[in-house]
Amino acid sequence: MAVQLRGVLITGTDTGVGKTFVACGIAGALRRRGFSVAPFKPAETGCVRDEKSQRLVPADAELLRQATGTAASLETICPYRFAPPVAPWVAAEQAGVPIDPQRLEQCYRELAASHDIVLVETAGGILVPLGENFHYADLARLLHLPVLVVIGSKLGAINHTLLTLELLQSAGLTTVACVLNHPNREMDSAIATNEHTLRRLVRAPLYVVANHIDGNLPWDNSGFDALASEVARC
Repeated sequence: MAVQLRGVLITGTDTGVGKTFVACGIAGALRRRGFSVAPFKPAETGCVRDEKSQRLVPADAELLRQATGTAASLETICPYRFAPPVAPWVAAEQAGVPIDPQRLEQCYRELAASHDIVLVETAGGILVPLGENFHYADLARLLHLPVLVVIGSKLGAINHTLLTLELLQSAGLTTVACVLNHPNREMDSAIATNEHTLRRLVRAPLYVVANHIDGNLPWDNSGFDALASEVARC
């Protein structure tokens, strides 16, 4: 009998909207419920080279690894790392190291086989390319993953959200929930109205988090408990 693999793809409406922050918060909440959690960051760009080892350090993947407390190797968690802060496909072409979907599937299955839930984080949005004819929506289909959408609460958030959800629906992918991430305490007119407007337009469950935690680590933030329950039902 085949083992059921459990995971969720965490994507964003744009880059820099707080995907890693949200993934860390969900990881902490799941761990408090007794789940073993692994992160999977298929490709990370903008990595800095360690002066001693000369290896590229994937900062987001390292933070996710800390949040989940996994013993999995960083090579499995983040198999592709590049220095230029560009799309993974572009960085891979520049490095002469094409991203292999089969290798990504192998890494994911290795993590899923040894953990209860795998949190897969994209680089940027759902259509960011990993290869010439392979983007993150294709990866979600390959790995049979539902999708959680992180929304940066700013001007343009409504359009970006609806476009992302339309793509997921047309691609036959399930949307677990949307997460409206407030980047700071200061509320302009767009941020002040985004939640109300999105609740009227979006059918998927909508959660709101504040990306400030008064010195606590994101995985210690109890504000992610309800969202983690949503993910645990995937």
